[in-house]
Amino acid sequence: MVNEKENYSTLNKLVMDLGGSLFGVADIRALKNSFVDLPPQQIEGLDYGISVGVRLSKRVIEGIEDRPTQLYFHHYRQLNNLLDQIAVKLTGHIQKEGWDVLPIAASQIIDWENQKAHLSHKRIAVQAGLGFLGRNNLLVNPKFGSRVRLVTLLTNMPLLADSPLNRDCGNCRECIPVCPVGAIKERQEDFDHLGCFEKLRGFRKECNIGQYICGVCINACSGEL
Repeated sequence: MVNEKENYSTLNKLVMDLGGSLFGVADIRALKNSFVDLPPQQIEGLDYGISVGVRLSKRVIEGIEDRPTQLYFHHYRQLNNLLDQIAVKLTGHIQKEGWDVLPIAASQIIDWENQKAHLSHKRIAVQAGLGFLGRNNLLVNPKFGSRVRLVTLLTNMPLLADSPLNRDCGNCRECIPVCPVGAIKERQEDFDHLGCFEKLRGFRKECNIGQYICGVCINACSGEL
């Protein structure tokens, strides 16, 4: 007998045992048309998106002032690696149970100019009830703020699907004045993607880091909403 609740509970526990901080499941059928470079036959029948989050180090993030630090760059890479390892372990478990699963790398941009990955981890996390899309264009979790990294797995394993949170940034505008290029606006939908990316490009060269990262607005979004 299919037991969506039991499957959900088992995966949730496995994620936490492996070092995860957040776990949720989304019904992704309405999101599939936004996926990039994933052939229809590859994702056919995979209607659930498992969203896993790992919390960033408070002290590492609070060391960021007006630009990314070398410490943050190293931490960022290690958390992406941890998330991918968690996804590998979940993949093994799900396949052992007889179901299909497609892990999507935590940080694999396939179109940097348009900041596109195979899918949006944050949008699936929103659908999975892990937070909402903030003014800074990042996932905002009620407990951890934007101080999380994410990974996604697509599966046909029967699971309970979570519901999106009915909330937003409210009166909080801490991220707006600290953005180095003013990319963050009053309305989330007005976020300046191009301006943000150009600054990330600049930081990559100025700070001698091999990644398009910033972290300034992440520092400002500490959670406890």
